[in-house]
Amino acid sequence: MGRRAGSSNRKVKGPERAALVGLVAGRARRLDAERSLDELAGLADAAGATVVLRVLQERPRPDPATFLGSGKIEGLAGSCAAADVDVVIFDNELTPTQLSQISEVLGIKVLDRTQVILDIFAGRARTREGKLQVELAQLQYLLPRLIGAGPALSQQGGGIGTKGPGETKLETDRRRIRTRMKAISDDIEQVRQRRSQLRERRKKTEVPTVALVGYTNAGKTTLFNRLTKSDAVASDALFVTLDPLIRRVHLPDNRELLVSDTVGFIDRLPHALVAAFRATLEEVVEADLALHVIDAAAPDRERRMAAVRAVLEEVGALDVPLVDVYNKADQLTPDEKRRLREMDPAAVCISATTGEGIAELLETVASRVELDVRRVTLTFDPDKPEERERIGRLYRHARVLEHEVRDDRVSIVADVPRRLLGWFETDAR
Repeated sequence: MGRRAGSSNRKVKGPERAALVGLVAGRARRLDAERSLDELAGLADAAGATVVLRVLQERPRPDPATFLGSGKIEGLAGSCAAADVDVVIFDNELTPTQLSQISEVLGIKVLDRTQVILDIFAGRARTREGKLQVELAQLQYLLPRLIGAGPALSQQGGGIGTKGPGETKLETDRRRIRTRMKAISDDIEQVRQRRSQLRERRKKTEVPTVALVGYTNAGKTTLFNRLTKSDAVASDALFVTLDPLIRRVHLPDNRELLVSDTVGFIDRLPHALVAAFRATLEEVVEADLALHVIDAAAPDRERRMAAVRAVLEEVGALDVPLVDVYNKADQLTPDEKRRLREMDPAAVCISATTGEGIAELLETVASRVELDVRRVTLTFDPDKPEERERIGRLYRHARVLEHEVRDDRVSIVADVPRRLLGWFETDAR
C-alpha cells in the first residue's frame, strides 16, 4: 500500500490545502473536463480552500469501488502526502462505497462536488428559510452516507464540509435524522404556502413579475441592482445570492413590475438542493416572464446555458416566457456582439455594469408583459438586413406563435402589444 496522505500530521492553519480530482470518461472531451475542474477550483476557493494539486484521469468509466481504480488511488495518496494536502475533492458525485474506500486509502478528508456546493450554500445562507433549505439538502445527501464513510464525515474541527448540520446530528441514528428532515420539510412547506399567498395578492393587483435566472456569477444581482436601483450584495464569488430578493421597478411608460433575483444555477446542481429550494424557485415557475442572464464572455457559455435550462425543466418552469439576456457585453468585441445578434435575434445584449442595452431590455420587458395585444400575421424578406432586424425586434417584443418559411419569405403569427403595432403595421394583414 502506498504512503497515506494523512501521514504528514499537518495541523491546519489558515485555508485548507485541497487536491482536485477529475475524470475524462467515455466520450467526454478532455477540454470539457478541464473546464469543469476549473469550475471546481472556483467552488473550492468559494468554500475557503487553496488548491495545491490537480489530477485529471482518463479511463473508460468510473471504477465502482474507488472511482479511479486502486492503483491510481494509491498514486493519489502519495501525491497528496507530497503536497501536504488536507482535503481531496472529486469533481463527481461519489457513491457511499466509493467515499468509504477512497477515504480508507487516503486517510484524509474526502469530499465530492456536491458536498462542496452544499457547504458553500450553508455558509452563504442568511435567513432562517435559507438555512433550513440548505440543512434539508445536506441531510438528504448525507443520510445514505453515514455508515462507513470514514474520515469524510467524522472529521473533527473546521474546514470544507463541516458547515450546516453538526456532527452530533450526523452521528445520531437514522430515525432521528429523518425526524429532523420531516420537521424541516414542514417548515419549508409553510414558507411555500406563504409565498403562494403573496403571489396571489400580487396577481390581484395586476403587478407583473419578472424573475432573473442564470448560471452562478452571470451578473444577475448586478442587473437586479441596475433595474431596481438597489444595493444588494453583488460579487464575483459563487452563490452570493441564496435568499430571494424582490423589488419594484418603474418602466418607461410609468407602469410597475416586480423583479426577483434568485439563486444562481450551476452544472450538476445537486438534486437535493433543487428539491429543497423548490419553495424559492417557485418564484420563477409563477413569474410572468423570466430573464435568463447569460455571461456572454464565458468560453463555455453554451454548457452553462444548457445547465440553466436543465434546472428550469426540473422545477417545471419551461412554460414560463423567457428572454435570453447576454450580459457582460462590455467584454465583447463589436464582431462578437454582431454574431450574437445574428445567432439569437430574440435575445438582448447588455452590460449590467456599464448600463449598455438596459433601455432596450426594459422595452423588451415592457412589451413581453403587456396584456393588451393583437394577433397578427407578418411577412418578411429574410435576405434584407433591415427585415432580419425587424424579425429580431418581433421576437423580443411579441409572443411568436408560428414561424414559417415559404417561397423565400418568412411568415410569422404573433401576439403583438397594440402600442407597438406601428412598428409592423405595414406588414400586418
